Amino acid sequence: MVTINLANWNAFLDCLDGLLYTPEVQSMRRLPHHPGVNCYEHSVFVAYVAFRIGRRYGLDYRACARGGLLHDLYLYDCRDASAHPGNQCLDHPEFALRNAAALTALSQKERNIIQAHMWPLAVHLPRSREAWAVSSADKICATLEVLGVWKRLRMRAVLAA
Repeated sequence: MVTINLANWNAFLDCLDGLLYTPEVQSMRRLPHHPGVNCYEHSVFVAYVAFRIGRRYGLDYRACARGGLLHDLYLYDCRDASAHPGNQCLDHPEFALRNAAALTALSQKERNIIQAHMWPLAVHLPRSREAWAVSSADKICATLEVLGVWKRLRMRAVLAA
């Protein structure tokens, strides 16, 4: 299970360069995502898990954290079919990339992380180990959220503060 300690959490926050507190990222709190989880909670959960994977395996953990946080920055209610033109699974990485690029400068690695996080459902292939880490973290976190395990994790209490 993912554990949070102060040293890990502070190192994680340092990687985000204040992105967590921008109005765009904070607005994800209003967007439903998986059952009982909003888009902000999901994105921070993915970012933290990807950050920990990145640190554990000697990857660019800063790119893992930033890409993980911004991977679902599509900024519309995904349950509203009129908010996006087609299939949500295929469309939202492009919307997220556009919004993330408008919010902050992104490396090519971070761009690919955002575009490829839905692989194999989306068309973009992860081209770095960091993109694979975020894609894997996204699937792990989504599974824990859908199964309700998320509700018992300490991370939710950290995010509520």
